Amino acid sequence: MREVTVPPDLYARIQQFHATQMHALDGGEFDAYAATFTEDGEFRHTPGRAPARTRAGIAEELRAFHRERFADDPVQRRHWFNMLRVEPRSDGEIHATFYVLVVATRPGVRQPEIAPSCVVHDVLVDDPEDGLLLRSRWVEHDWQPEPVGAVSGTAGSGVSR
Repeated sequence: MREVTVPPDLYARIQQFHATQMHALDGGEFDAYAATFTEDGEFRHTPGRAPARTRAGIAEELRAFHRERFADDPVQRRHWFNMLRVEPRSDGEIHATFYVLVVATRPGVRQPEIAPSCVVHDVLVDDPEDGLLLRSRWVEHDWQPEPVGAVSGTAGSGVSR
């Protein structure tokens, strides 16, 4: 296996970026989450759903997904990222792959559930004015993996899988 050396400051910046994103997502701040993408960013988060594109499209997709899936459910979801692997590329892109557990809790229920377990593939860019931004994010669910390109429009999107 090829060992990749990553500057510690870049690794820490990406971890901070992910933490900021997940606080927004778990807090229902979908516009703030979408603002962490490039204007033409792509977000593929659930098997069977087409990728969302553009910041406005990503925010709307998240609102629709949460209305459909959790409308009458007082769930609190927390995304836990771990095993972050960062690969800076010569073209300036930064590819990041990591594991995610989504922990769901409900009022009065002591035992949380893990739903789901995933592998996430990010393509980031470091914008001189806005800092780190996601060009694309592809979430692979362990319980129902989809082949690359299975959802219309994902093949050739530049997402590292």
